Amino acid sequence: MITTPMTRRTLLGTALLTGLAACSSNDPLNSDGSGSGSADLIVGSANFTESEIIAEVYAQSLETVGITIKRRMQIGARDVYVKALQDGSVNLVPEYSGNLLQFFQGASSASDEKSVMASLRKAVPAGMSVGEPSAAQDADSWCVTTEFSHTHKVTSLTDLATLDSLKVGGNPELKERPYGPKGLTKAYGVPSSIVKFTALSDSSGPLTVKALTSGTVDLVDLYTTTPAIKEQHLVVLSDPRHLIVPQNVVPLLSKKVDDKARAQLARVSKALTTDDLIGMNQRFQGDEKASAATIAKDWLAQRGLAS
Repeated sequence: MITTPMTRRTLLGTALLTGLAACSSNDPLNSDGSGSGSADLIVGSANFTESEIIAEVYAQSLETVGITIKRRMQIGARDVYVKALQDGSVNLVPEYSGNLLQFFQGASSASDEKSVMASLRKAVPAGMSVGEPSAAQDADSWCVTTEFSHTHKVTSLTDLATLDSLKVGGNPELKERPYGPKGLTKAYGVPSSIVKFTALSDSSGPLTVKALTSGTVDLVDLYTTTPAIKEQHLVVLSDPRHLIVPQNVVPLLSKKVDDKARAQLARVSKALTTDDLIGMNQRFQGDEKASAATIAKDWLAQRGLAS
């Protein structure tokens, strides 16, 4: 969800929710969200900042065309909010095409944007659909420090198989993802015996970056819109065998989202770029940190979508 945009961003992860039946008052699925009274649609986000920002863009854009919105942000990981879409707790969540396809279908031969989207539209379960994708991408990427790259002569994922040991860091769920450590073994021949995995629960955020730059781990999964990649001069390893597939931002919708809402979301998708995501993430982590709602409001105004 490349990603994400993470965040793909300084992404501030929260603790993953273990299920929809949680009774904590902090559970966004057990609250009414923002707004009062009934709502036409309920907009949610995954538990990282970029997802919340995009969700706010969707929500505010829909409000400009008279659709009443409730918000349930920072719901949790993909398996949690997909269930929420299925049971009606949420009607709309930002997603990333390639990772969503792998979630629904598992391994796929699709490797370019068009084939990923075509496969995704077929793979989405009954009662759900995806809207129009944007050009904006926030893909997962495997990164090392410049020092590690130079010392071990590692610039591509193909080079990892030559190492004697490899400390890998990323979100807890990465351990089982097709593009995670198992994918490195399957696609690039990295011996599983040399891999030590460390769970870093902040979705490509500062803890993950710090673990890499401090040497706690050698290799981390970062979303490509993470500002620290450029700021810390990190090396994104090339992926010639397409372990990581395209990750275009796309709305994941329940059947409650009607044609009017879909048309407005398509306007947003047409305008959204990868550079926009990077800029939004930089605003969130900057010295004068802005809220997701403010960032979304300003972007909509800049793109002429505020009314």
